[in-house]
Amino acid sequence: MDRIEYYFTPHSPWTYLGHQRLARIAERHGARIEMKPCDYGRIFPATGGLPLPKRAPARQAYRLVELQRWREVLGVELNLHPKHFLIDPTAASLAIIATLALHGERAGYDFAGRLMRAVWVEERDIADEDTLAAIATEAGLDARPILDGRAEAMPVYERNTDDALAAGVFGAPWYRLRDEGFWGQDRLDLLDRALAR
Repeated sequence: MDRIEYYFTPHSPWTYLGHQRLARIAERHGARIEMKPCDYGRIFPATGGLPLPKRAPARQAYRLVELQRWREVLGVELNLHPKHFLIDPTAASLAIIATLALHGERAGYDFAGRLMRAVWVEERDIADEDTLAAIATEAGLDARPILDGRAEAMPVYERNTDDALAAGVFGAPWYRLRDEGFWGQDRLDLLDRALAR
């Protein structure tokens, strides 16, 4: 069975745009997705990237054009200017890792997708503990063990980030198949083709 390593941060719009499509591609090929939420606050400076507010105005403007295009092409809901975007994603990432440990890959994947939708569609703050608890409950999960499990999740988060840096990851989302990297949801067709080989 092929394994797709999935490096991401839950507040990335590009990760949100590709999340469900990745699941469908993996299912079609019988591949397993290994979710690796990681710290892009460490990855960007180490790989020459800049956080959004520090990017040139032309780059920021073009990002909005591309988001609108992809929103239309994919037919998905996406607020171009969400109320809670420039947040610290650490708490949400740790909650995903805790969910994976407690409930397995399927529940973790669903929870991550709900967190992404919360940012980009529902105007919710996934850095807020009460919001994280509410989304976990909506997913049919017991929120308290997930929130309590974040401390134990921190070493995994750090290891995921180390793994990302070692693998040459510099953006989100990043998919890795058979030691080959695919950067961005717009490379999912290429990942699909690679899985078919």
